[in-house]
Amino acid sequence: MQPDLALDLSGLNCPLPILRAKKALATMESGKVLSVLATDPGAPKDFEAFCRQTGNVLLTSTVQEDGRFSLSIRRK
Repeated sequence: MQPDLALDLSGLNCPLPILRAKKALATMESGKVLSVLATDPGAPKDFEAFCRQTGNVLLTSTVQEDGRFSLSIRRK
């Protein structure tokens, strides 16, 4: 699945990845997909909680070989 918008948030620590993703999602239409790359070890849990609280959908959350996390979020 091709994302509608992609953010590379590598090198940023909590809460910056969530804040940047929240800002990007606010510019997107409902149903669009945001792809996020992050290096913060807490990112998967943080984004899971963020999506649960905001009603957005965490589609995927995977760890890449280089230690980065790849996440896909569908805008509510």
